[in-house]
Amino acid sequence: MSGSTSETEGAEKEGSDSGGAGGPGFPGGPLQTAVWRLRSRGCWADAAALLESRPGAAPALQRASLLVERCLFTENGWPEAEEALRSAEALAKDDDERGSAACERGHLAYASTVLGVRDRADEARSALGRAAALLHPNSSNRPLLDFRRGLIAEHLSESPQSAKAAYRRAHAGATTHQKALLLSFTWRHLAGLALREGELAEARHGFAESLRIREELGYLVGTAPALAALADAEPEPEASRLRAEASRLFHLLDGVPTWLAAQLPPPPPAVA
Repeated sequence: MSGSTSETEGAEKEGSDSGGAGGPGFPGGPLQTAVWRLRSRGCWADAAALLESRPGAAPALQRASLLVERCLFTENGWPEAEEALRSAEALAKDDDERGSAACERGHLAYASTVLGVRDRADEARSALGRAAALLHPNSSNRPLLDFRRGLIAEHLSESPQSAKAAYRRAHAGATTHQKALLLSFTWRHLAGLALREGELAEARHGFAESLRIREELGYLVGTAPALAALADAEPEPEASRLRAEASRLFHLLDGVPTWLAAQLPPPPPAVA
């Protein structure tokens, strides 16, 4: 399922979205509904294929975003994501499109670095800096940029205070622009920082909000990581129950996201 149809610690390797790439509320009617349904189940290549023949920068950028997200969840598909991103960059005509493409470029470089494929940390920082210079402060794409700058601060620069400030800006912007899926990511990352600081009640609340949003949206591929994150803030036996449910979903989706495997119990043995 991960390639075609078919967080706490490192956990927030996930950190992808998006809110603007085919999520609920994105304009476009039946096409965007189909793209979202495929994306939410981890069928990124199929979702991207629906956009391949659509002209213009917006579909090209959305297609690139889907393929970058596939890299982050599966650790595969890097050449296809690079090719799609170059196409989107070539088609970008105004500052908002160029800034959004640069934001996606930075996210791909971040994914490569945090997953240990190739160290592209300098490229990630440079690309997100370009995006910041191009995107208007009131752009609906600005919250996603703020969130990704938080990822860089937390996971590449090891600066949790800078990360918290960036996540809070992203959270406020996602609220203003009604980007529900992005809110699930900001809740989760802020909760992860709270957990590191020993603020259990705050962490539990943030992880629970993230999980609630993902379940309401039907973001199945992101639900197992949200369950596992909440488990880290809950006492037993609730923690074990949450991890077991996360494991069930993880194996239902053929082991996606790949980096979650080390945090989950093995699946129960098959009944003969």
